[in-house]
Amino acid sequence: MTACGSRRWLLGLLAAIGLSLPLILPASAGDRFITVASTTSTENSGLFKYLLPIYEKHSGVEVRVVAVGTGQAIKIGERGDADVLWVHDKPSEEKFIADGFGVKRFDVMYNDFVVVGPKSDPARVAGSKDVVEAFKKIAAAKAFFASRGDNSGTDKEEKRIWKAAGVDAKAASGGWYRETGSGMGATLNIAAATPAYALTDRGTWISFKNKADLEIVVQGDPHLFNQYGIMLVNPAKHPTVKVKDGQAFIDWILGPGQKVIGDFKLDGKQLFFPNSQSGS
Repeated sequence: MTACGSRRWLLGLLAAIGLSLPLILPASAGDRFITVASTTSTENSGLFKYLLPIYEKHSGVEVRVVAVGTGQAIKIGERGDADVLWVHDKPSEEKFIADGFGVKRFDVMYNDFVVVGPKSDPARVAGSKDVVEAFKKIAAAKAFFASRGDNSGTDKEEKRIWKAAGVDAKAASGGWYRETGSGMGATLNIAAATPAYALTDRGTWISFKNKADLEIVVQGDPHLFNQYGIMLVNPAKHPTVKVKDGQAFIDWILGPGQKVIGDFKLDGKQLFFPNSQSGS
């Protein structure tokens, strides 16, 4: 074989080896993953950035989060485009289970909602622990209110409060009542810029950096309790659900993960309080 022929043969061999490498290399660690559809509050607060690396190191399974409003997360679960749901609107979660889309619902953790508003407090609600009365005053004063308007868990809770207050806020949409159609962080940005009142979960509020002239004006009402639940999507509806890895994630969250959730703090403040118990 001539030197030129040898060179062509060697280049051909290298090319063949190069082309075959992807076929013989082991699968990357990222090939084993589950998809968790969750709320913007668990993402925006920084909880997942803190918790998921700990779990992934423990399990070797990557957790890919789709952070949307609870309503959207549930629709993702209904379509079978997630393995696990971690959301915060118990009536919607229980319907998800009753309709056969989920296997079993478990309490995971809780915090609370707060009403934030401008320090000038045009509706004179600051210091109140009665959120229904505060909403009545906001409506009566026609003070600007920024609503997520996205069918999230926070949005659903806000709508329940307006209903209890006997106020048709939807009729005022575009006036004093502003629906953002956005997540919690974006809605708080709009509230800060307006300025306007808004309902937010405390975890997102603590982690929110652009508070501007906003402060907490209403807190401590039992209506503002905010429970989170976790569920495996039903493989009987969607055979593509990764049952083993999805359930292992849930089991860890309800077990060792409870301490991790409780340990998560920002500026020395605990954002979520673990309360795992038997499922419903």
